[in-house]
Amino acid sequence: MTVEEILASLNESIDLLACDKKPTGLYEPIRYVLSMGGKRTRPILMMLAYNLYKDHIEEVLPSAIALETYHNYTLLHDDLMDQADMRRGKATVHKKWNANTAILSGDSMLVLAYQYMSQCNTKFLKEVLDTFTQTALEIGEGQQLDMDFEHRDDVTEQEYIEMIRLKTSVLLACALKIGAILADAPQKDIDNLYKFGEQIGLAFQLQDDYLDVYGDSAVFGKQIGGDIVSNKKTFMLIQAVNRATGNQKTELNLWLNAKTFNRDEKVAAITAIYNQLHIDRLAQEKIEYYFNESKRYLDAIQVAEERKQELASYVMQMMNRNY
Repeated sequence: MTVEEILASLNESIDLLACDKKPTGLYEPIRYVLSMGGKRTRPILMMLAYNLYKDHIEEVLPSAIALETYHNYTLLHDDLMDQADMRRGKATVHKKWNANTAILSGDSMLVLAYQYMSQCNTKFLKEVLDTFTQTALEIGEGQQLDMDFEHRDDVTEQEYIEMIRLKTSVLLACALKIGAILADAPQKDIDNLYKFGEQIGLAFQLQDDYLDVYGDSAVFGKQIGGDIVSNKKTFMLIQAVNRATGNQKTELNLWLNAKTFNRDEKVAAITAIYNQLHIDRLAQEKIEYYFNESKRYLDAIQVAEERKQELASYVMQMMNRNY
């Protein structure tokens, strides 16, 4: 199946997920969150991985829905922790309703995700649930590291890469792995698909960080410079802190420690320091490294190249690649 066909099938099923469930106060926020759209990247990856080996991918639709429900649950709670007002151009649940609703509806989304995941083929149930549960724990660990980094000035590149691996990469890897498990793929292919997803996730998050500084806000979908404004410990900021000297270091520290500032001035000043230190080039090289690593694992998967084409094309689209 093509990605477009998979997406249409997913959206139709997701629209019915919490339909007519009571009480409305619990399920309406769930319907609201899931109706915001999004790219459905994780369930699409799961179904594409399954489709490498088997054609009837509607059989894994419940597991794909479980992943999308889980992913949106994490976003709902992230928005509450960050006190974010908007998500995908709409008011977040805690703003539209209240914090208690966000907590309870989010918790119920987690339970729904497990309910849907448990509908998979019983032959693979334990392995699937073990993979899903381990991933959910790792994502929590990644979120905690991200929160810890807010209060640290000595975050290393290695620590940052591990944080984004846990917070972002492992769910992409999990999607591909579960798709392969449910297709009864060889263990070596399952492992390679997991590593493929992990490397793509790292490249994807690093590219997201890069676009937050150097992207076109109209294309990126949000105002650029948010990471700079919040002093978020990204690959680029870590590199700048480590490489800045003299006046660059003094100016960078002034902006990082400033309690009040003009947003546009701060974004422009720190971006200028990034440019002087060639941080943009370093970021692009790191993105390229992980992207190339991902291709190595995809190449190792023992299926015909034509069966890999839809998955490879989709990932290149994710990364805004033309090759």
